[in-house]
Amino acid sequence: MTPMKSRSVFAMLLAGGCLIAPADRNQAQQPAKQKPRQITAQGCVSRSTGDFILMQSDPGNSYVLRPTGKLKLDSFLGQQVEVTGRETPTMSSSSNYNRSPAAAVTIVVDSIKTISKQCGN
Repeated sequence: MTPMKSRSVFAMLLAGGCLIAPADRNQAQQPAKQKPRQITAQGCVSRSTGDFILMQSDPGNSYVLRPTGKLKLDSFLGQQVEVTGRETPTMSSSSNYNRSPAAAVTIVVDSIKTISKQCGN
């Protein structure tokens, strides 16, 4: 190969590498999608702005509860319960979008069981 041809080949390879590099950089900056985290939490079931809420006294958290399948949460209002499900960011189903930071997480409820028929026991 002549020196002129080898310089041309080198220049094309260098130019091609520069075109590929930005695409790789963009992929590295995109956050990976996270799988919903499995969670088990205990607390008192209440209702606020149309949503079912799980209120914890210790550590003082609250979660919006979303039932799955045929699960109904109405019968658990005012009860101390344990819920198991997947944790996801909260998206309000009501017209009130002023959600407190304490209820910024939703639990998509797979199962729920009563610990006590009354909260605070």
